Amino acid sequence: MNLNFDEEIKKEKRKKLIKTSLIWLGEIVFVIVLAFFIIHFCFRRTTTIGSSMEPTLYNGQEVFINTRSYMLFSPKREDVIAFYEKDKQEGEEEPLIAIRRVIACPGEKIKISDGKIWVDGTEYISKYTYPEIATGGIAEQELTCAENEYFVLSDTRSNTDDSRSSAFGMVNESQIIGKVSFRLKPFSRVNRPEQKSNQTEEGKK
Repeated sequence: MNLNFDEEIKKEKRKKLIKTSLIWLGEIVFVIVLAFFIIHFCFRRTTTIGSSMEPTLYNGQEVFINTRSYMLFSPKREDVIAFYEKDKQEGEEEPLIAIRRVIACPGEKIKISDGKIWVDGTEYISKYTYPEIATGGIAEQELTCAENEYFVLSDTRSNTDDSRSSAFGMVNESQIIGKVSFRLKPFSRVNRPEQKSNQTEEGKK
């Protein structure tokens, strides 16, 4: 009787082990499928071209674009966005992808004078550190973003390959692919440049 009882206990343990293993296997498969879905349907991988976004992003650095980030909400100031350099036309080759930082949103007025940024008549002071602006380009005269336009700047503020250039212009909502969320090598979130120290902020008061 004891032998049969011991055998039953062993069978129950094996059943529990198999059940636990199957549950773990199912969870692993689910995570893999979910990750595949997110990466392939919610994110797009691209490469940064040029030095305009240094020191946030460097030339040749690979990044992930969250293509679903603006399905419910619109881009906001300081977002790093990826967009086509011109509207994508059906039947044409895909335009080049550019990456810049949003400074003014639809309906806002922007002016850049003496190295300072003015949005709707109020000086915009970021709590993050950027290089000094050498020129405001076409934004030295106040500009107004249309209801579907965004004014973008390079993080390398001396580089005017952004909305300060008439050739570059505003970014239309239809050109936007999504928000640049992650960078690779090293893998990390794409945030803003280094935050200003308290001492720097207090010195300005």
